Amino acid sequence: MSRKSTGVYPPNWKQIAHDVKERAGWRCVRCDHPHDPASGHTLTVHHADINPSNSAWRNLLPLCQKCHLSVQGRVYLDRPWVMAEHSEWFKPYVAGFYAHKYLGETLSREQVDARLDELLRLEVDLILGATA
Repeated sequence: MSRKSTGVYPPNWKQIAHDVKERAGWRCVRCDHPHDPASGHTLTVHHADINPSNSAWRNLLPLCQKCHLSVQGRVYLDRPWVMAEHSEWFKPYVAGFYAHKYLGETLSREQVDARLDELLRLEVDLILGATA
């Protein structure tokens, strides 16, 4: 399944990307490798929904190049995840996505962390509830 970017980067993208990397301590949230271009672990920012104009925290994943390529090719937010457990590193991002998608709520990272289990159950409850 080929996916193409939608939207354009905001004029202040360099600052946004820098801030995302700073908050992550210049480490990949997936493999925890530090930013180290010489080893192929250059820290990047992946747009989970592939829309570069969406700068919501839940859409901006600080990933090294290796993880970025792996995730970008396999993770589709709009695909239901009822039968699969999310990786620990990904749970806050997808929970923030679910809060927005299913509840219409735009939550901070702290609010998502406080309601993580509830938000992660949203998709399962809604999809399984619809089939019951």
